[in-house]
Amino acid sequence: MRHRQPGARTDEAADVVGMWVTADGHIRQELRADGRYDEARGTRRSAYTGRYTTSGPHIDYVDDTGFTATGDIRDGVLFHEHLVLYREDQA
Repeated sequence: MRHRQPGARTDEAADVVGMWVTADGHIRQELRADGRYDEARGTRRSAYTGRYTTSGPHIDYVDDTGFTATGDIRDGVLFHEHLVLYREDQA
């Protein structure tokens, strides 16, 4: 598995930067170009914040509290643990 610096891109890397939302709009996850993420839940802004790295379509998250999670982008859909998120302009 090849690890890259936050925000770095290679040809095989999925383009993850942008706003990802659940179909109902309740969860909104912004993946920023600087390798940071900010996740809102309902009216709670910045419910979770941290950093992420990518390896192809796979995403590894490390919350600022130390919690870790993973995600994968398949067919333009982000599967993040038990969540299914879509690009904001495609939700």
